[in-house]
Amino acid sequence: MKIKNVELELVCGPTSKLPLNSLPELAFAGKSNVGKSSLINCLMNRKSLARTSSQPGKTQTINFYNINKEIYFVDLPGYGFAKVSEAEKKHWGEMIENYLNSSKMLSVVFLLIDIRHKPSANDKQMFEWIEYMGFDPVIIATKVDKLKRSQVDKHIKQVREGLGASSETIIVPFSSKTKAGRDIILDFCDQVLENNKRNINE
Repeated sequence: MKIKNVELELVCGPTSKLPLNSLPELAFAGKSNVGKSSLINCLMNRKSLARTSSQPGKTQTINFYNINKEIYFVDLPGYGFAKVSEAEKKHWGEMIENYLNSSKMLSVVFLLIDIRHKPSANDKQMFEWIEYMGFDPVIIATKVDKLKRSQVDKHIKQVREGLGASSETIIVPFSSKTKAGRDIILDFCDQVLENNKRNINE
């Protein structure tokens, strides 16, 4: 997939009504400091359209990026380390749950995990939650450039076991710096677009 046009089309807060999109959606979930904005910028070939910050919890909304006017990247609020009130964290959780429950066009949910560390309790909870909602999460193991090549397989196994994921769960090692894994993720976009066209034609 070649990304030519990108637009931040909609930003939804806790009280916003979610859009009824007619284009397929790919959602990105992950801990507050896992590199979600860097991943999205890397996929879009943009330096700072998705805002990155050294302060965890910057994404406090659901952001809809229109890609080539044919698919949406949906950036979900980060969870975990954000220094916010419990009430605000609850709002974010409700936003994510509402989106996963109500979106009619959601095709794939990507869950980002820092490959260097064992998945946290929040990561495992999110993984199980996505599965409970009826999706097969695709795991993006971020910051793979921080590891030696000989360490990667060991850490992928650690991520899989930490989440309690099956051998069939797809784990994509990724780096926003080297762009490792970028083409694999964009291949998912192509598959979603092909499936959508097939469904329209049936």
